[in-house]
Amino acid sequence: MKPIIRKKYKLEKFPGKGGWTYATIPEISQDPKQPFGWVKVKGTIDDHVISNYKLMPMGNGKLFLPIKASIRKSIGKEAGDHVLITLYRDNDPISVPANFLACLKDEPKAYTHFFELKEGEQKQYIDWINEAKKETTRTERMAKAITKIAAGLTLKTNT
Repeated sequence: MKPIIRKKYKLEKFPGKGGWTYATIPEISQDPKQPFGWVKVKGTIDDHVISNYKLMPMGNGKLFLPIKASIRKSIGKEAGDHVLITLYRDNDPISVPANFLACLKDEPKAYTHFFELKEGEQKQYIDWINEAKKETTRTERMAKAITKIAAGLTLKTNT
C-alpha cells in the first residue's frame, strides 16, 4: 500500500492550558463524506505505530494530526521538534477484541445494538475497556458496557 504522505513535520501546540500538540498536514484535503471533514488514517509517527486516527480540521481548510502525550513520550518529542509522519488511508473496520465479542454474543440484544452504533461510539467502548490497567477493571468495564449497550445507550449516556 502506498502512503498518502511520508514527510517530516514540526510539532506545534495550541496556545493555552491543555493545548493540544499536533502536526499540520496541509497536503491532505478534508473528506466531504465524513463528519467535520475528518480523514481516517493509520501509519507511523517516527517509529510509533498509529491506527484508527482522524486528521481533524483546523478551521482554515487545513487538517491536523493530534499527537497524544503517550506518543510524544514514546518517541521523546515535544512541540518544536520534528517527526517523520507516514500515513495511509485507514479503511479497516474497527477491531472488536475477541473476549468482548464473546460477551456481546452472550447477550443478543447487546450484540445487535453494538453493531448498530456509529463506528466512533463502538471505538469509545473498546478504548474505554482497553484503557483499564488491571484485568479485573477490564472485566468490570465489559460488564458495564454490555448493560449499557443492551439498553441502547452510548458510553457517555449517564445512567
